[in-house]
Amino acid sequence: MKLGVITEPEGENRVAIVPNSIPKLSKAGFKVLVESGAGSSSSYSDAEYESKGGSITSRDEALSADLLVTIHMPETSEMKNGQVLACVADPFRNPERVKQCMDSSITLLSMDMIPRRLSRAQSMDVNSSQDNLAGYKAVLMGAAQLGKAIPMMTTSAGTVKPAKFVIMGSGVAGLQAIATAKRLGAIVFASDVRKSAAEQIESVGGRFIEVEGMDDFEDESGYAKPLTPEFIQKVNDTVCEVAKDADVIVTTARIFGRPAPITVPASAVASFKPGSVIVDMNADVGGNCELTEPGQTIVNNDVTIVGIENLPGTIASTASMLYSNNLTNFVSSLMIDGEFTLSMEDDVLVGAEEDSDFHVPGMGGVLICANGEIHPKQSRLSEVVE
Repeated sequence: MKLGVITEPEGENRVAIVPNSIPKLSKAGFKVLVESGAGSSSSYSDAEYESKGGSITSRDEALSADLLVTIHMPETSEMKNGQVLACVADPFRNPERVKQCMDSSITLLSMDMIPRRLSRAQSMDVNSSQDNLAGYKAVLMGAAQLGKAIPMMTTSAGTVKPAKFVIMGSGVAGLQAIATAKRLGAIVFASDVRKSAAEQIESVGGRFIEVEGMDDFEDESGYAKPLTPEFIQKVNDTVCEVAKDADVIVTTARIFGRPAPITVPASAVASFKPGSVIVDMNADVGGNCELTEPGQTIVNNDVTIVGIENLPGTIASTASMLYSNNLTNFVSSLMIDGEFTLSMEDDVLVGAEEDSDFHVPGMGGVLICANGEIHPKQSRLSEVVE
């Protein structure tokens, strides 16, 4: 079976498959076709792909493969009817693209829909691998913008106090941000709406910010639930009070398929100390800071606000390697007895049974649509796709 790898859209430096993944894909039964130059932005040369068994081809030839693997969803006009596409489709934010796939009978496998609590799927979880790197890079970007040192230093010229970081949210990205800031020598405070996060925060060196009246706002899939406006305000007030004298504030709050919640209102920014830095990790979905300008780094009221939209893409070589590992593990699992098989019994593809503790009713697994129809377990998505 032919597997195609293409150059991602302008502005994306990652690539879906790296050379070291090709031997495993070949062993599984795939012939890997790589568009010439597809890996150059992430420092993977055509020669490296060829040395591992890949075939360097034109874009058109790679696009015509039986299975096309990408990071971003390509234009369906470039693809052929009946093709299989595996990518990060973000289907709830891009229902019109799902409809285009249905109209072209393209089988869409959305990697961001991996059931993250299914142990077998953890090696396929692109959300975790990319969020982990994003949390790491967010702290480095905050440190780079800050006009002071991070760790405590005792010198002959005097003592330098450690910087204070506040990490808003402690999912995969947040925990990595806490750990990275701690390794740099900062004093780190962190918050989350999930009570279970307190122990995790402390385990990586952070200090938990507890909000009075906090409940465990976690859904069945491990994501934070949408909060009431009243509780959002309470969280904002409590955490922003702690952040008033912080040097770097990193926001990580993301709700699957929905705009990012505002956790840093403009009024809070006005109260932050001059020279402080906000790194908004969710600029691509509206931003957690009310003043964030997606894709821009701005200064407002002497506070620097970093709104980079694709943090994993800024460390493209490592991010590509991890994404490639996730994708290779996933598609290899679909090769059964030498045949590419989409089994309706596969929980990774179609979601768990109704009585499972990680099932979200109305939301299936990776399989979004096939044969021109949305999979029956994607009833939530059916509601937003015309």
